Amino acid sequence: MDVKLPSDWQTVLNEEISKDYFQNLIEYITTEYENNICYPPVSQVFSSLKHTKFKDVKVVILGQDPYHNPSEANGLAFSVNDGIRIPPSLRNIYKELNNNLQKEIPKSGNLEDWANQGVLLLNSILTVRENDPGSHRKKGWEEFTDAVIDKLAEDRKDLVFLLWGNYAKNKGKKIDKNQHLVLESSHPSPLSANRGGWFNKNVFSETNKYLTEKGKTPIKW
Repeated sequence: MDVKLPSDWQTVLNEEISKDYFQNLIEYITTEYENNICYPPVSQVFSSLKHTKFKDVKVVILGQDPYHNPSEANGLAFSVNDGIRIPPSLRNIYKELNNNLQKEIPKSGNLEDWANQGVLLLNSILTVRENDPGSHRKKGWEEFTDAVIDKLAEDRKDLVFLLWGNYAKNKGKKIDKNQHLVLESSHPSPLSANRGGWFNKNVFSETNKYLTEKGKTPIKW
């Protein structure tokens, strides 16, 4: 696998990607892609960083690992390719957008437009074997994406971190809440959302309010 990050992220993460664990990770993932069907396609493994430059990040949304069914994953957390049925978690995200901002529920689950506006849609684990969720856990991706979060939290100011569910809250626990806005809620998956703690949290309007207060252009969700 050719690891070529966008130039700005390459500069920021140069020390990280030189570490032994990352080299071992890439060797493992390369072998996985050679011997198994894995997602997303190799060209989209780093899509979250390609769509959202380091200096342009305004909002960070953390996911877990990519969708593991054919044709779904496109390298952006919670996002699916055009023409693919909208997954349950994303459907609940859209429902809350409708509740919060009265935004019409989109017909496509492709979130590239958010990413291009400065929403970093970052999965903790960037690859997965087909029909085998969590198959690339604890191989090094978590350490790499922790470094991405740490760099953003340390080197940037006034970002919004949307931490949905205990997994994301744990991953973002070191973020300085005096430097950034951290909005926590339950995960939008049906099981979690229906227990309460996801709907009516107004995270999208709160995000845009904060960005506006900091002199940044709000997101067109």
